[in-house]
Amino acid sequence: MNVEESTAQMKNITVVGTGVIGNGWITRFLANGYQVTASDPDPTAEERSRAAVERAWPAMEKVGLAKGASIDRLYFEKDLQTAVSHADFIQENVPEREGLKQKVIAEIDQYAPKETVIASSTSGILPSTLQADCVHDPGRVIVAHPFHPVYLMPLVEVVGGKQTENKCIEKATSFYDRIGMKPLVVQREIEGHVADRLMEAIWRESLHIVNDGVATTEEVDASIVYGPGLRWALMGPFLTLHMGGGKQGMTHLLEQFGPALKLPWTKLVAPELTDELAAKVITGTERQTANTSMDELEERRDQFLIELQELLEKYWPAATVNGS
Repeated sequence: MNVEESTAQMKNITVVGTGVIGNGWITRFLANGYQVTASDPDPTAEERSRAAVERAWPAMEKVGLAKGASIDRLYFEKDLQTAVSHADFIQENVPEREGLKQKVIAEIDQYAPKETVIASSTSGILPSTLQADCVHDPGRVIVAHPFHPVYLMPLVEVVGGKQTENKCIEKATSFYDRIGMKPLVVQREIEGHVADRLMEAIWRESLHIVNDGVATTEEVDASIVYGPGLRWALMGPFLTLHMGGGKQGMTHLLEQFGPALKLPWTKLVAPELTDELAAKVITGTERQTANTSMDELEERRDQFLIELQELLEKYWPAATVNGS
């Protein structure tokens, strides 16, 4: 059986850990017609998860539901062994603490069916670290890092560790592609993977700009929203700069602006998060969202992302990752 046939036969997905990311995965899996078993020791987890899915479901209906998709296909099982014992694919999302993730993944490895991939949503921990305590089949442990909201954002960074088998990477990418995602196979493991490292660089500079009194949080956000953010949504930093070089593209741009890379424009290291800086950031973001609830912000964001992806597909239908 080839990879495509194997992923086509998947029916049961288990989600371990039901925070914001876990619930995003649950919503996406349900919308794509899968049966989902969720496992979380928190006694309030089931209530929170079902509420999160219900809030997101109108967005999924607008995007389009797969045949058989239903919020009624979500089941909860507190016992981890029972939750993973019949899973065709497992997505782990427990809190971002290295020791906890290692322990949970090792336990999943002990009970999950032999051919089942174990994917961790970790935003920064190396897959080699996550699979270190697995004694049964560490080769099936990978990182599959998504972006919030998972049910709408297509990118998922797929990373293998030192013991990961290629067939598990192929199986995972085939599965994520099947549920409408854009899997990016990271060529080698690195803390923070790719996108988070880029986002963190901007985040550090943003904190410096606010801390130094150069701009408010609202002004920093506006500089991205109405500036490079619009271009990045279509082309990303490299292609954007390539076009900035005119007819000669990147060749001219590097000749013209390459020397400026040596100038100390950026801070690189994050500023100390003092009480004063924290107050500026908190006060600024609260002012930006005054009189607007988080539910309203989520709905506005979701509708925007739906329409933006429709626009991206219209103007850049060939946009791919890994050349696929």
